[in-house]
Amino acid sequence: MNDNDTKRLSRLTAILTQLQTKRLITATALASKFNVSIRTIYRDIRALEQSGIPILTEEGKGYYLMEGYRLPPVSFTESEANALITAEKFVSKNKDASFVNEYTAAIEKIKSVLRYKTKENTELLSSRIIVSQNNTNDKTSNYLASLQLALTNFNLTTIDYQKLDTNETSSRIIEPFALLSTQENWLLVAWCRLRNNFRIFRLDRIQRLDVQHEKFEPHKITLQEYFELSKNQNNP
Repeated sequence: MNDNDTKRLSRLTAILTQLQTKRLITATALASKFNVSIRTIYRDIRALEQSGIPILTEEGKGYYLMEGYRLPPVSFTESEANALITAEKFVSKNKDASFVNEYTAAIEKIKSVLRYKTKENTELLSSRIIVSQNNTNDKTSNYLASLQLALTNFNLTTIDYQKLDTNETSSRIIEPFALLSTQENWLLVAWCRLRNNFRIFRLDRIQRLDVQHEKFEPHKITLQEYFELSKNQNNP
């Protein structure tokens, strides 16, 4: 196998990984990522299809794998595994307990497919990394995971929200739109039906949260457009 064959095999494998991790991806995006022509990507896609990979095309939007098709677990290089282990250290210091729990469950599944030597080395690395933030491991909220699901599935959500500098709470029906991370806390951008406008809510002030089955109509603006519109907007 010559160098060109090796490079193409590596690219085909990488394209498969992209198809696994994205709902849709265009030939233009793939060509840009791998620094090849769009025509080369077309040839690569045909080669994958001829090998039995069920790649479908959504006209004008891109390629995707047939629903239900699963490839064998991907393998990680030691450097990639090290990056995941390092990220685990940062995540463990996050103040949202649900986020920490979900990431821990995910990383345990990833660790289970690592090669023995890589697993041994990552365990050593994990014992030699300290992240010096939130040293008391405070957890101020437990709703991030639920809000992520509500946001992506467009579920109406009811919250009891504690007002600033008071013990008073107000009940809100909200439409989750975006999540922002600060050094200390998570912030939720949501359409508030009480205020009839977008508002920002601190997760550590949410006293109760209930994700409803009822759906809301997705908002048509992007997050960047929201920031442009909200420069002069007051928060709750």
